[in-house]
Amino acid sequence: MGSFSIWHWLIVLVIVVLVFGTKKLKNIGQDLGGAVKGFKDGMKQGTADDASTSAPATRPDAIDVQAKEKV
Repeated sequence: MGSFSIWHWLIVLVIVVLVFGTKKLKNIGQDLGGAVKGFKDGMKQGTADDASTSAPATRPDAIDVQAKEKV
């Protein structure tokens, strides 16, 4: 009851492929990769938003436009 050998892992891998199929496993891998990528992008965006709120960058040629209602 020690650690598993390579043959144990290969048998488990073959059983998983037979049960789920390669297409479903590929889709699961793509979904997981997309989730990780989205999480990383969100973390980068969150840190960029924090940096931009602490020191707002303004251009000298920018025009500040606000829509106002006529009374």
